[in-house]
Amino acid sequence: MYDVLKYFLFFVTVTTSVNCTMYSFTGASIPAEAKTISVQYFSNKALTVHPTLSYTFTEKLKDYFIEQTSLKLIKSTGDLEFSGEIVSYQIKPIGIKADETASKNRLNIKVKVRFTNHYDSNKNFEEQFNRYRDYESSLNLSDEDIDTGESIEVNLIKEIVNELVEDVFNKAVVNW
Repeated sequence: MYDVLKYFLFFVTVTTSVNCTMYSFTGASIPAEAKTISVQYFSNKALTVHPTLSYTFTEKLKDYFIEQTSLKLIKSTGDLEFSGEIVSYQIKPIGIKADETASKNRLNIKVKVRFTNHYDSNKNFEEQFNRYRDYESSLNLSDEDIDTGESIEVNLIKEIVNELVEDVFNKAVVNW
């Protein structure tokens, strides 16, 4: 039994030390050579522009990579590079009632992301990511949320941006 355990540990040690990819507890698979990341400002090209959306998305993407990986953030030409734009910000009625009024509305945000991995070009992509949140049509988006002190719209944006950033992270560096 001791010999089996000894060989198993030896096998695990050799296998993990030979591997040329850095792993993290988030499931990220980043080339070991990659040390830096750059995230360009995501400008807002949507027909309807929320004033803080570009900043919120860009900064959340930077923060997420800093928190979840050991990559160093630099201004441009990182080993891993992100750029893109906000392409859609829409509020549409859904859940139409019998009197032809909406019972709910949907806030939908779509982001176009270009990702370049300078160590593995097979991982490069240009893709649109889309997320939304539904809310009661009786709510006024500019009203303050009692729990956070921010507007309902700002809270919805934060929730959507968190999901979008996670989607981008997963597409770029998680190989599940």
